[in-house]
Amino acid sequence: MKVGVLGGTFDPPHLGHLILGQEAYEALGLAQVVFVPAGEPWRKAGRELSPREHRLAMVRLAVGDNPAFAVSTSEVDRRGPSYAADTVAELAAQFGPETELFLIMGADSLADFPHWHEPERILKLARLAVAERAELEQAGFGEGLPDELAAVMRERVVWLHMPSIAISASAVRERVGRGLSIRYWVPAAVEEYIRHHGLYARD
Repeated sequence: MKVGVLGGTFDPPHLGHLILGQEAYEALGLAQVVFVPAGEPWRKAGRELSPREHRLAMVRLAVGDNPAFAVSTSEVDRRGPSYAADTVAELAAQFGPETELFLIMGADSLADFPHWHEPERILKLARLAVAERAELEQAGFGEGLPDELAAVMRERVVWLHMPSIAISASAVRERVGRGLSIRYWVPAAVEEYIRHHGLYARD
């Protein structure tokens, strides 16, 4: 069995996240895509985030109508920094040795991957399913990394062909703060949740 893992702060989850998950599901023949909202994302330390309970609730609303999608509270429940290495290890133990895990990410995350906590441990437990960016491949993916890590990354990466979706969580927050519509940027249920709880609104 193949299972995808899609982590992030999801502040808020938007259609780009859902499209990435669906593309990975279909392209890789996954049995399921597990969305993992971060508890305390250490790469974004110091940045103000919505409370974890709001971000978890929005992810559940965003994926609730897709039987191929599931939500893990692994990082939300865990105290301390949210490390992907710990999450992947926990999910690997949960699904068992017969399951192949794919950590789904964008090309920008791949470029930053060598600086993550214990990247070698992640690569032992999961393959990286990356939204393809031609310019990244042409630039010589893996150059400048330690030879051993670069070689393992090249072997463990799967490229996903997907449309370029120019939606970001920061853009959604900005639009809400300016009083602009986010219809068609996020699922309708997430839009309603943001409005109801007054998230991202400026005083």
